[in-house]
Amino acid sequence: MAGISAQITKSYRVNSLIAIEFSLASINLYLCTLMSDMMKFKSLISLLFLFSFFIVKGNIQNAGFDKSAFYSAMASDNMEAVNSQLAVIKTSSVNEKEAYEGAMLMKKAGLVAKAKEKLSLFKAGRLKLESAIKKDKENAEFSFLRLIIQEHAPKIVDYNNNMQTDVAAIRSNFKTLPTVVQQAISDYSKKSKVLKLSWP
Repeated sequence: MAGISAQITKSYRVNSLIAIEFSLASINLYLCTLMSDMMKFKSLISLLFLFSFFIVKGNIQNAGFDKSAFYSAMASDNMEAVNSQLAVIKTSSVNEKEAYEGAMLMKKAGLVAKAKEKLSLFKAGRLKLESAIKKDKENAEFSFLRLIIQEHAPKIVDYNNNMQTDVAAIRSNFKTLPTVVQQAISDYSKKSKVLKLSWP
């Protein structure tokens, strides 16, 4: 009997050890899974934070740019307003940045006094605007910006060969343009000799 009892006790201990080892293995697996999930969660939080950072950064960069203010400066002869818009555009990341900066540089060229500075600003602005147009030939707003410049550019710079093409593009796409741009075109057409917004 003593021998049987000893065997039963030994078997019980072995089974208990196996049960304990199994439990420890299960706990270890659970902890590993939990740690993995926590790492995934941490990674997700990091990605969300990074995504939010870039969104906020983009909004801050674009927050100072306003199309109404831009076209108001284009329509004026106020050097302070022109310089202010150039400063805003330089720090902005709007898609049309190159075209806006190019047009405003040529606008400034018409306001400075020194001939050398006029020519330098005009050339720099022309390159930027034409580069933007080349990249997006169907953009009617860019055609409008070029028309504003070409209609008032002095003959000596030889920059007036696209007016009729630009007028046609503006008229054809007028209704698809943003309201702010439509208003700027409408206001400009009242003084323009080549752009009239009359449809049959």
